[in-house]
Amino acid sequence: MSVGGGLRLFGYPGTASMIPHLLLHELDAPFEWVHVDRTRDAHKAPDYLRLNPNGLIPVLVDARGRDEIVLFETAAIVWHLADTHPMGGLAPPLGTSARAHAYKWVAWLSATLQPTLIAWFYPERWVDVGDAAGAARVRAHAEVRIDGLLDQLDAHLGAPGPSGARWMLGDAYTLVDPYAFTLCRWTRTFARPARARPRLGAYLARVLERAATRRVLADEGVSPPYV
Repeated sequence: MSVGGGLRLFGYPGTASMIPHLLLHELDAPFEWVHVDRTRDAHKAPDYLRLNPNGLIPVLVDARGRDEIVLFETAAIVWHLADTHPMGGLAPPLGTSARAHAYKWVAWLSATLQPTLIAWFYPERWVDVGDAAGAARVRAHAEVRIDGLLDQLDAHLGAPGPSGARWMLGDAYTLVDPYAFTLCRWTRTFARPARARPRLGAYLARVLERAATRRVLADEGVSPPYV
């Protein structure tokens, strides 16, 4: 939807831009989706690099106020959206233990799990050009690391009691959940994907039941398997 000077999310289906895309629909916030065609290197084009000199997706442009805000880094985007839509209740109140844990999990997802996944998908970035054997070793090490991190998520969801936590922060769905869901779905083709773990698999199924999730998957044209 086009809203002129409102919110614009620059993204590409199935990438990290799905995280703020999910959040925007959960918040029922009006925004414009700007398709950045990665297949044609649109994220490396001069116009896009003026928004994000790193040439990465996503970017959020918030032109609702007097000064236009241009944000890259997914973690910054989701915190900005949650904090500027407080009635959505997707960020715990400041100064609470829930808020502290939200900071922790968003940081963990963005700085621990996501970079390890990127190393699995693009191992050639960490070796010399043409070093296929080196790239294979990077991917193998990343896969072992990812396996342990997903086990950590599964254990976290089971920590509160025999029935486990419904959402990442307990009983309430928050900005942490679109992040966890999107990164977990990146493992859907792995030998042991996130969904193979009992609590994590049930958690992902719950996220898939949400209206906002179904809307985003349809809008982005994502095909099954979803997770």
